[in-house]
Amino acid sequence: MTKIFVYEYLTGGGIDPEFAGAGSLADLSALIVEGRVMRDALVAALRELDGVQVRFATSRFETPAAGDAHCMAAPGESMTAFVARAAREHDYAWVVAPECDGLLLRFHDAVGTARWLGCAKEAIRVASSKSATAACLAAHGIATTPALEPGDPAAQHDGRWVVKPDDGAGGLDTIVYARFADACADYDARAAAGRNPVLQAWVDGEPLSLSLICRGDATKLLSINRQQIGLSGGDASGEVARIVEFDGVLVDQIDQHSDMGRALDTLAHRVARAIPGLRGFVGIDVVWHPQRGPVVIEVNPRLTVAYAGLSAVRGSGLTRALLAAHGVRLERCGAARANPLTSEVRP
Repeated sequence: MTKIFVYEYLTGGGIDPEFAGAGSLADLSALIVEGRVMRDALVAALRELDGVQVRFATSRFETPAAGDAHCMAAPGESMTAFVARAAREHDYAWVVAPECDGLLLRFHDAVGTARWLGCAKEAIRVASSKSATAACLAAHGIATTPALEPGDPAAQHDGRWVVKPDDGAGGLDTIVYARFADACADYDARAAAGRNPVLQAWVDGEPLSLSLICRGDATKLLSINRQQIGLSGGDASGEVARIVEFDGVLVDQIDQHSDMGRALDTLAHRVARAIPGLRGFVGIDVVWHPQRGPVVIEVNPRLTVAYAGLSAVRGSGLTRALLAAHGVRLERCGAARANPLTSEVRP
């Protein structure tokens, strides 16, 4: 029996809503909902696999169903200490956490490489920074949006500008400006407050995401998804700053055999080669620009909300393939093993 511990940061006690500021509570609630969707989909998929015993983390704000195998941090225990302790009680730990403030890196260290079901530390380190990701991909000739600073001579752009945390997640604290001067003022204010911002040209086009399985030198594009992203606030003049809002993802929206699909498949493989250590489930956020084609916005070195939709359609074979990508082999009763990057991930 293979014992797996599932820890999702927000539902596992990572943030106490009682201490969240009033302005951020709504954003936090939305992220908690997304976190629970990912966690529940992963736990359900693991339970369907023969030979797997799964336990997941909860917090004092949740009452799991009777019979659910769950655990929570002890009073006063830090999240990293809790995850490290729980990981030692299992064969593997599957952690879903944002990259902000080095969280995913710290959990990697707490769990240890031998039990970690996720990307390698070097890949997490690059993908945790939007500026580092952009620099890495640009060095490999991949279209991206570089991180700039006010006064940078490369800041030549006729369109809008976006200011966001360099290590942010979920569109939090992401503001779009029509005027470069306004974007620079926001950037300077955040930098002065030690908030580590990034300033980038806003890329117009269709927001997409790519879901991948990565394993060493093998990469498979699972799905091309449409992201539901909007801009709130502003006025008819377009001069007022607008807030980026993420409202979910629709999976399997573009045929991989179409011209666009083939271009995105090529892009997925190039990104995987550019960032060594991507392993298991990986998400790539892309905007398809009308003239430039696909422009990479960021890389998510972990499970994303798209996994829940894909798991519902493709069943336990997807999760089995993800485990196989980490070297975890599970025998299916009466069935031969299949290639985790081909047949097992088909619907």
